Amino acid sequence: MCSDYGVDWMRRRTKVHFKAIHVSIPVRLLEDFDETLRFNQSRSAKIAKLIEASFNSESGLAISDATSRQLMAALTARDDVDNTMKTLLLQILAK
Repeated sequence: MCSDYGVDWMRRRTKVHFKAIHVSIPVRLLEDFDETLRFNQSRSAKIAKLIEASFNSESGLAISDATSRQLMAALTARDDVDNTMKTLLLQILAK
């Protein structure tokens, strides 16, 4: 049914469909997460953006997901790390 203004009110406004889910996380983690939200920011929208960002990351892993050993190995491969630091890291990695 079209109005006089040429708008079809029977059509959906968006083609994005949403699905409600239930997840369990530690209470303190939820409290910390909620503290990062602005007063007008949606928890669901921020979680959706974080999930999308994890899919779009170039390496597939964030720095926070890497183990200490992986981080040290990555540092030894960099050109901007001095030789003293590389020597120390290699000694630690050899253990």
